[in-house]
Amino acid sequence: MKDIILIPVAVLGGLGLVFGVLLAIAAKVFAVKTDERITAIAELLPGANCGGCGYSGCAQLAEAIAKGEASPNACSVGGNEVAEAIGKVMGVEVERTVRKRAQVMCSGTGNLATKKYVYKGVADCAAALLGGGDKLCSYGCIGLGTCVAACPYDAIEVVDGVAVVDSRKCRGCGACVNSCPRGLIEMIPYGATQWVACKSQEKGAVTRTQCRVGCIGCKICERNCPTKAIEVSNFLAKINYDKCTGCNICVEKCPQHTIWSARIEGGRLVINREMPEEKAK
Repeated sequence: MKDIILIPVAVLGGLGLVFGVLLAIAAKVFAVKTDERITAIAELLPGANCGGCGYSGCAQLAEAIAKGEASPNACSVGGNEVAEAIGKVMGVEVERTVRKRAQVMCSGTGNLATKKYVYKGVADCAAALLGGGDKLCSYGCIGLGTCVAACPYDAIEVVDGVAVVDSRKCRGCGACVNSCPRGLIEMIPYGATQWVACKSQEKGAVTRTQCRVGCIGCKICERNCPTKAIEVSNFLAKINYDKCTGCNICVEKCPQHTIWSARIEGGRLVINREMPEEKAK
């Protein structure tokens, strides 16, 4: 009787052993090989998952870099230090990049920008844009904080109807740039101390009716720049930072007070002049 009972137990034990061996073999045969570089690169990335690199998160960027689909310096938040470390993992030399910061190109605060109506609705710029925005200028900051919500570093706030970037907190990820429905935010060199705070491409006469500090395309800045770093196109001045020396002549000559000037002090951007509201009085 005992022998009869032991036979099925032995058979089951044997089958278990056979299946175990087969599963072990199958695991080795069908195993998906992982690139160890992906893990190494992911550990080097900051882990902010801001999306500024164009990928949904750091893990996805790490995979893209390992596959050669993205550059080792694709993460602007990590900067040159992280890029060089990733380059060592990939066995390549990485070109150093210039640190950048986000800058909102609009000066149309409070009493400076003409309003069309008082907006009462969802606090989202894209939603408000369905009605054209509350400002007469169709290029101006809507000021409802879509960029504020998009910034993973709490580096943006809306002040008197216009978004303002805190340069001390900005990591240059570009998430705010991608979120702005009017394309008002640009990435400029961190050390840039002048910028044209306007994006309007309306003719000067029209701009004057919409905003007291809007660029009117008069070309005075262009004519007076000693290094030819400013060019006016489509009634809007644009600074070429490869040529700009920070001489401040454009700031002094601009009749609309559209060009802002600042200095970097203790890692913080300090405005060198009065606020536009004071200048425009």
